[in-house]
Amino acid sequence: MARFLKSREESNGKSPGSLIFIGDQKVDSTKIRLIDYDSASLTEKEIKDIHAAAHLKTTPTVTWLNISGLHDIEMIQNIGKIFQLHPLVMEDLLNTGQRPKLEEFEDYIFIVLKMVRFDNETETIFNEQLSLVLGKNFLLTFQEQPREIFKPVRERIKKSTSRFRKTGTDYLAYALIDTVVDNYIFSIETLGEKIEDLEDDILNDPDSDVMEKINSFKREINYMRKSIRPAKDAIYRISRLDSELIQEQTLPFLKDLEDLTSQATEAIETYRDLLTDQLNIYNSVIANKMNDIMKVLTIFAAIFIPLTFIAGIYGTNFEYLPELKYKYSYFIFWAVMISVAGALIVYFKRKNWF
Repeated sequence: MARFLKSREESNGKSPGSLIFIGDQKVDSTKIRLIDYDSASLTEKEIKDIHAAAHLKTTPTVTWLNISGLHDIEMIQNIGKIFQLHPLVMEDLLNTGQRPKLEEFEDYIFIVLKMVRFDNETETIFNEQLSLVLGKNFLLTFQEQPREIFKPVRERIKKSTSRFRKTGTDYLAYALIDTVVDNYIFSIETLGEKIEDLEDDILNDPDSDVMEKINSFKREINYMRKSIRPAKDAIYRISRLDSELIQEQTLPFLKDLEDLTSQATEAIETYRDLLTDQLNIYNSVIANKMNDIMKVLTIFAAIFIPLTFIAGIYGTNFEYLPELKYKYSYFIFWAVMISVAGALIVYFKRKNWF
C-alpha cells in the first residue's frame, strides 16, 4: 500500500457519508476513556458502552471522551446518534488517511490532525490520525490506538488548582492540540540532528550508504511535511473562528499555537532545503574525486605515451636501425626513457597539475 495515501478501494462507488473504515486496524478492541470534571469534582474511568456517557452531554461539567480504535463502525454510529454528528463527519472519523482540516458546524467544531512520531531505531516517521469534536460541554477525541502522548494533560487535569478545572472544553482542546504540535517540533529536532550529522560523512566518507541516508531522510521529511503543513492551516483557522464555543480567554493560547506550528513548518522547509544542498554537495564531492582519479590517470598516460613511442621505435625489427648493435645502446635507451619521464613530471609539477 502506498505510504502517502490510504487505499480507498472499499469506498469506491459508495454514497457520501457511508461508514467504511479506511486504514490499518491497530488494536483488537476499542477503548473509551471518560474524564468528567469541573472546579469541584473529577471522574476518570473506562466505559464499555458509549450510552453510559450520553447524559453527560447536557451537564455543566467538562466531559472528555477519548476513543482509541476506529474500526468499530457500530460504535461510531452510536456516537454520531448521541452527539448528533453529521454523516460526513463520521465518515471522516473512520478514514485514517484524512487530510488535516477544520470544519465548523452549528453545535460543534470538527478538527482532524496527524500525530507524528520519529522512531530512532528505524529512522522512520510514523503518523496517526487524531480527530476532535469540540462541543459546548464535551470534547470527543478519536485515536487509532492508545498512546501516552496525552498523559501529561490528564495529570494536569487531576490537580484541583490547574487551569483546566476553571476553563471549558475549548481550553482542553487547545491543550491537546498543543501537545500534538510540541511533538511535531520534538520529532523534527530529532530527525534534524541526524540530518545535520550527515554533513561530516558527506565530506569525509561519501559512500553509497550516505547517499541512501540522504534519500531516506528526504522521504521522511516529505512525509512529515504532508502531515504538518495542512495542520498549520487548520490551527490558523481555529484562532480566527467567530464561535461561541471558543472563549475569549482561550484565544491568546490558540494564537500562540500558530507560532509553534509556523516554527515547525519552517524547520521542515529548512531541513528539506538542507537535504537538497547535501545531495548537491555529495554529487560535487564524488565528481571531484572522480576528477582527481582522472587527473592521475591522465598524467600517467601522458608520461607513458612518449615512452611507449620510444619503446615502439626501439623495438622495431629493422636490421640497420642506428646504434641497434651498439654496446651501450640498452643503457642509453633507459636513460632517454627516464629523462623524458622526469622532464614531464617536472613540467606537470610546475603547472600544478598534481
